[in-house]
Amino acid sequence: MKTDKQKIQVLNQLVDYYGFQHWWEDDNRISDWVSMILIQQTTEKNAKKALKNLENVLTVEQLQKIEIEKLQELIRPAGFFKQKSLYIKALIQWFVSNGGDFEMFRSYSTAELRKELLSIKGVGFETADAMLLYIFERNVFIADQYAIRLFSRLGFGEYKNYEAMHKEFNHLTKQIPYDLCKEWHAAIDLHGKKYGKNKELDETWLFHEGNKYYILS
Repeated sequence: MKTDKQKIQVLNQLVDYYGFQHWWEDDNRISDWVSMILIQQTTEKNAKKALKNLENVLTVEQLQKIEIEKLQELIRPAGFFKQKSLYIKALIQWFVSNGGDFEMFRSYSTAELRKELLSIKGVGFETADAMLLYIFERNVFIADQYAIRLFSRLGFGEYKNYEAMHKEFNHLTKQIPYDLCKEWHAAIDLHGKKYGKNKELDETWLFHEGNKYYILS
């Protein structure tokens, strides 16, 4: 079993190598939020097509009013459009029923808010954590398939499912700045895509001690 310091070292080396991404930033937080439903079980390209179709209705009020059939038509490129239309409606209804203001959620602990998000139809562990990180600005570790495969390859352990890895890594995020927490996720995914194209990729450099970010003392 590798130490917390070694885990953080690998994560920081990834960020150091790939640089800060800022790819998640959108002026419309509702757009970012809905995209987390659209991306489920599809490609980024298809999710973006569906999001583009929604650009004129990406407000809470418009998503509340839009007829389900129309919503399905607009998000068809993302696949599973019938299910996802129901998920989007459920997400917006939850938001409205809880005040319809992101600021109101600052009083929730991260654990409480995660439980709330998981109660919404169509929101699983990974989606809930993505929402916590990018929408509600909470420090969480997203244990997606890229993360599981990376740390398994590096000998940190065999993670049977999302929650198994999340429980082992999430506490590390409490010791770093929020911006770096987002970059950990971005760098893991970038590296995962790069490895996917070249299975012979050298990863030994990930164990070199970096000095640019934050290491446990």
